[in-house]
Amino acid sequence: MKISIFGTGYVGLVTGACLANLGHNVLCIDIDENKIIQLKNGVVPFYEPGLKELITKNMGRNRLFFSTDCQEGANFGEVIFNCVGTPSKEDGSAKLDYVFNVAKDVARYSQGYKLLINKSTVPPGTARKCQKTIIEINPNSEVEVASNPEFLKEGNAVHDFTHPDKIIIGVKSDKSAEIIKQVYAGLMRPYLKFLVTNWETSEMSKYANNSFLATKISFINEIANICDLVGADIKEVSQAIGMDYRISPKFLNAGTGYGGSCFPKDIKAICATAKEQGYRSKLLEEVHQLNERQKLVLLPKINFVYPDLKEKKLAIWGLSFKPKTDDIRDSCSLSVIKELLKSGAKINVYDPEAIDNIKEIFGEQINYFNSPEAAAKGTDGIILVTEWDEFRNINLKGIGETMLAKKMFDGRNIYNPNYLREIGFEYFGVGRK
Repeated sequence: MKISIFGTGYVGLVTGACLANLGHNVLCIDIDENKIIQLKNGVVPFYEPGLKELITKNMGRNRLFFSTDCQEGANFGEVIFNCVGTPSKEDGSAKLDYVFNVAKDVARYSQGYKLLINKSTVPPGTARKCQKTIIEINPNSEVEVASNPEFLKEGNAVHDFTHPDKIIIGVKSDKSAEIIKQVYAGLMRPYLKFLVTNWETSEMSKYANNSFLATKISFINEIANICDLVGADIKEVSQAIGMDYRISPKFLNAGTGYGGSCFPKDIKAICATAKEQGYRSKLLEEVHQLNERQKLVLLPKINFVYPDLKEKKLAIWGLSFKPKTDDIRDSCSLSVIKELLKSGAKINVYDPEAIDNIKEIFGEQINYFNSPEAAAKGTDGIILVTEWDEFRNINLKGIGETMLAKKMFDGRNIYNPNYLREIGFEYFGVGRK
């Protein structure tokens, strides 16, 4: 099958590469000429495990192509995936200009029957508006719109695409549903859960999914903050409630909050959508506000140890919003660094992938290192923000001997407090003593 992908961000590139790997011929379109030139040369503009190899392999097999020509994209694909960005506007609502621009291009340039699939995260009602836009521009258009939201985790996106726990399809006809099933034919398994529904339900399912996960994170962080006050251990509390089959242990890891391009944006967008309908979602508004406060949950602990941070040097381990990505959008590290700089602290940072992205923001205000050991040397404490695996089994005893003061501010609760204290560290976690 010939498939066009509009947008070469995380969703578009992963979708394009994975569909090409299933045997489809895929053309990826983006208006950013520099990005397309990079991709044609095999350079992926962000870090996602396994993606570069998948792109290189399928380009070599002449199944994956890149272009800036929107008309070519509209004509090439029997199926067209709309994977462009939907950033937040000032009021929190999703900016849908790019989504509608793709619909307009497809209406203008495509010939015959086409299936335009919105894979970007969009508010309920967007597919309906896209279909209306297409008919307004070209009353004779045979383009049909569908919704097929993505459920990809950065750092695990290739696996998530090839091993989906669900595929949601929002359609207006049986024909479009069957076409989408053909697109995913190589992924079909007897246990795979396909849900075919209408446009609005499909679109809402994505927001509901992310809002629930974000709520779970903010919930356990709120419990952790209470644990700090009463002397309970959040790790054991999480274990206890996770044993309840109605709750499960997933997303019950307390810490410095969530970040990235999805949860913060989607929470704000669904709140804005509710507001447009005359309803105020106070629960989800507070989920977002609690998370913003949680990003700085370590600061009172640091200020307790060092009331005056001037001339103190602190190491920050982990800068990306989560492990296995270089994405720093809404990362907790940004908030921590900004506040520490205001207090006059000197900051050393290390991250396996996100250093270059952080440099674009902070420049020479902070110091960059190519290993956690080098970043910690000569410092007055370590602040762990992102739980990369390499931080788990590191030689903390040896690192401690190179520091001015052995202080560990564990923002993800990955260390055993008793062990840290045995080797001479003062330990400060989130919701644990």
